[in-house]
Amino acid sequence: MSPKNLAPFLALAVVCPLSAQETPPEQLLVTATRTAEDAQAMPLAWSSIGQDAINLTGAVHINELMQRVPGTWISRGNGQESLTALRSPVLTGPGSCGPFYMAWDGISLRAPGFCNVNQLFDANSEQAGAVEVIKGPATALYGSNAMHGVINILSAAPTTETDQALSVEAGPYDYYRGKYRYSGTQGRHGLSVRINGTTDGGYKDDSGYDEQKLTLRHDYAGERWDIISALEATNLNQETAGFVQGFKAYEDSDLKDANPNPEAYRDAWSFMAYSSASTQVNERNRLTITPYVRKNEMQFLQHFLPWQPTEDNGQESLGLRMALRTDLDRWTWNNGIDLEYTDGWLKEKQDQPFSPNQPEGVHYNYRVDATTAAAYSQVTVNPLPRWELIAGARYEYTGYDYNNRTQDGSACTPEASNCRFYRPADSNDSFSDWSLNGGASYAISDQHIAYLRLARGFRAPQTAELYRLQSGQESADLDSEEMDNVEIGLRGTLLQTLAYDVSAYAMKKDNVIFQDANRQNVSGATTTHRGAELSLDYDFAEAWYFGLDMTYAQHRYDSRTQLLGTSGDIKGNDIDTAPELFGSARIGWDLSANQGWPALAELEWVYLDEYYLDPDNKHTYDGHSLVNLRVRAELSQRWSGTLRVTNLLDEDYAERADFGFGQYRYFVGQPIGAYLEISYRFAGE
Repeated sequence: MSPKNLAPFLALAVVCPLSAQETPPEQLLVTATRTAEDAQAMPLAWSSIGQDAINLTGAVHINELMQRVPGTWISRGNGQESLTALRSPVLTGPGSCGPFYMAWDGISLRAPGFCNVNQLFDANSEQAGAVEVIKGPATALYGSNAMHGVINILSAAPTTETDQALSVEAGPYDYYRGKYRYSGTQGRHGLSVRINGTTDGGYKDDSGYDEQKLTLRHDYAGERWDIISALEATNLNQETAGFVQGFKAYEDSDLKDANPNPEAYRDAWSFMAYSSASTQVNERNRLTITPYVRKNEMQFLQHFLPWQPTEDNGQESLGLRMALRTDLDRWTWNNGIDLEYTDGWLKEKQDQPFSPNQPEGVHYNYRVDATTAAAYSQVTVNPLPRWELIAGARYEYTGYDYNNRTQDGSACTPEASNCRFYRPADSNDSFSDWSLNGGASYAISDQHIAYLRLARGFRAPQTAELYRLQSGQESADLDSEEMDNVEIGLRGTLLQTLAYDVSAYAMKKDNVIFQDANRQNVSGATTTHRGAELSLDYDFAEAWYFGLDMTYAQHRYDSRTQLLGTSGDIKGNDIDTAPELFGSARIGWDLSANQGWPALAELEWVYLDEYYLDPDNKHTYDGHSLVNLRVRAELSQRWSGTLRVTNLLDEDYAERADFGFGQYRYFVGQPIGAYLEISYRFAGE
């Protein structure tokens, strides 16, 4: 679909009269500065999903929720697996998660250098207080991985009045979920508890998962110190279904619910906790100290590889953040230090022989002690009425102490012609990087803000890229990836009923790490990323609302690069798994407005354009359109019910399409499904 399809929406946001009588309501954002601030004037592209939208969506998988964020596409695998696109293509490979900073309450879900493509299932997004997204290189408060953007899942703060509720839910294919919440404040102490558990029999044969999540948060408001302490724990036991193969296999009734990998599984658990203490040092300065701990482990079968090895990985981390915020007359100055130590490990083993190049036995077994130290400074100033300027810089050091715990060198016997597994000798590697950002916003009127932003982000190489080598590569001489971004934006409110946010960006990424034609990990590729994003929220006819979140983007190879599996130079080609146009639209009817019945109905349209499946641009997926329906009603003072119907038109589609090992491969989307949730709210105080 061409960019002209966006023209009516862009015109609506740009050419409507910039006039109204009242200032739009304040919109708070935590992620940019780690403090809740009015985000309307920030020279920054951001989105926020509030608790009402989270509750109404009732996401089975986080991709259902993130469809409300322009520029973002969470591509669902089987069960709770996912791949991320955030102002980017859907990236794959050992370090593909590196360009994204996934966080819970601002703390990375995985340690720098140890990311995982599926790491969003480590957070309790189902019961979050909000989900905030920064698009493009983040502010100076974030370091490695905050390159294409930040997804920050915020815990729900304690409520002033006691709130307690229990819900049960049932859906297709033996899907059941229970959720409990408690929230309240007594004196100086506030407590928030969120618990949920899910069992899913799986649409595919021999598939399904059991998952449990817990979030605890305690807020203390003291005379001298304010302390927020929180804990998050998750557990996942999944029977994973693999790709189905063959051109448009997702339309074949004999294939689309088949599981060619009934032996596949993924078991993962995670634990995070922090305590953030802040105090007003004097009338201008506020100090915040945040120690935290992180631990997770994961075991799974690599069903996507024909030789099917198993992997066991994990990490234990200790971290400390110290920040000083200074508020002057027209200035806000944030300075801080971030420190983290991680003990991480990985073991890959193959139980059965496959070929001399993929032998049975241990392929890799290593441990890495990682140290990260960073200092940052960011200032916001209002030099003149209607103007806001922001500038920041961050220096970050990343060090890896790598210890190979098996025999150095090839994992194969001498008769192997091109061994897939090479274990480098013990080494120490370090990376020093800078991120910079600067921006300006101007209030055209009380309702309309225009902004310009320049930023540079980076990400250090992931440990899997440095130490999981192939084809006799004795060491990987890799540099940190860097990305430069320029963007412009306009946001505001028209006639108190239409809120809009439109932005356009151009980014160039250098030193891209990739696997070359010899299966060796190297740096040096360049890619470009350009696009426009649009959000509209329109309240009309008293009881009706309309929402639109759309993205147009082009992601291309910009250097003479011959990737593994390509037929030649691909400069100028589109990057695979990068649709040009995607997004969603919603229309809702609030029956309480004029019908007097506390109920809400929402119809959602989700669109995904066609995209290439390979760097040579020879194979494509046609894209799809889906329709979802959600209805929520208060049945009595304490009882409520929600009905969600996904894929209402029963479309045959692929959640994710791929071309590998000479075959079209698909993760099949589920057919029409109805989910019914009944909730009981206990009497409050």
